[in-house]
Amino acid sequence: MAHALRAFRDVPYMGVIHVVAEAAKLGFTNGDPDWCNLGQGQPEVGPIEGAPPRIELMRLMAADQAYGPVGGTPELRQAVADHYNRLYREDSESRYTAANVAIAAGGRLALSRLIAVLGNGRVGYQTPDYTAYEDMLAYHTHRLVPIHVATGSENGFRVSPTRLRRSITEYRLDAHLMSNPCNPTGQVIEGSELQDYVQIARDTGCALLLDEFYSHFIYREDGAGADGPVSAARFVRDIEQDPVIIVDGLTKCFRYPGWRVGWSLGPAEIIERVVRAASAIDGGPPTAVQRAALAVLSPERADQESRALRLVFARKRAVMLEGLLCMGVKVAHASRGTFYIWGDISALPPPYDDAECLFRAALKERVIIVPGRFFDINPDGRRPRDPTFHHWVRFSFGPPQQNVQLGLRRLAQLVAASS
Repeated sequence: MAHALRAFRDVPYMGVIHVVAEAAKLGFTNGDPDWCNLGQGQPEVGPIEGAPPRIELMRLMAADQAYGPVGGTPELRQAVADHYNRLYREDSESRYTAANVAIAAGGRLALSRLIAVLGNGRVGYQTPDYTAYEDMLAYHTHRLVPIHVATGSENGFRVSPTRLRRSITEYRLDAHLMSNPCNPTGQVIEGSELQDYVQIARDTGCALLLDEFYSHFIYREDGAGADGPVSAARFVRDIEQDPVIIVDGLTKCFRYPGWRVGWSLGPAEIIERVVRAASAIDGGPPTAVQRAALAVLSPERADQESRALRLVFARKRAVMLEGLLCMGVKVAHASRGTFYIWGDISALPPPYDDAECLFRAALKERVIIVPGRFFDINPDGRRPRDPTFHHWVRFSFGPPQQNVQLGLRRLAQLVAASS
């Protein structure tokens, strides 16, 4: 058998999927109320206070049995364009159209298409950041050179506009990939800093590849929900000339992860190349789900959902932050976006000051967390791993509040028992 399989390489699970797979060995299944998945990368998907009713029925039509358009239906592409124009570009003469949008079956696929159409060149990425970027970039290292830009607690896990410009110049970057808000740290580049990011892209020609999947999970400095979402789309001057490509979808901000509806948004010329790549990579998304997505993006419904999730998730953020601090987890930079808290466990009693040990012990208490090492993305292992990531954990307040509280109690009891 080993001889028969020699043509294949070993492929590890991505970080979040790895921890769930390990939990499954101990009996975890999605929805089990006796498990607390504080590692989950999806928001709670049931009814929440103030949100519109969940969509539970989809209509299938005869034409849905056939292949749909590779880049998505014209109706959904236009609806996504209208969504951005309404939220961010009401005062701009340069407005998105259906030609500026490509629909994909999920965010990872949208990102994979985008990276596939990058020309030979140098791509900046930062750490910590979304675990899937590691393989997405590694698949293309025969023509792309990944360039590491590290962040840390000392700079608030943020790349300042000054440092971004310096990195682009120093490393001759052709593109820079990042999540904003950042998964796992929850830090947000917004306002004048985000405007500077777009200006830097405009000045240098370096393409900004912005993963904005948590764009509506935004909190004020006092922890309350912010007034609205954050997107670089607000600061794009000419949508056909500015090298800014945004990826987002229904997964996080509208709490429909199982629908697998994502999109990329940018200059029409680039989007056309993305669609061409999709013709070979995946063949396009299902049409029935896209038709249902039109209702999700209707203005009144979309705004109601956005307001509700900031209210509910700000409350859960406060619960988790208090619980982590009480058990001795250090949070130097509280989350300003996403539904994660990036916690430093170095002050916990041994052996729980090591993320892998805490993860394994927490599984026995039916709690899932994500060790920080998975966010030290390192395409093709081109540099030594940073040992400090062993003292960091991503904690998710994606589950319902009662489940979050139960998980925090179990973790606190685990840590207290070792003191």
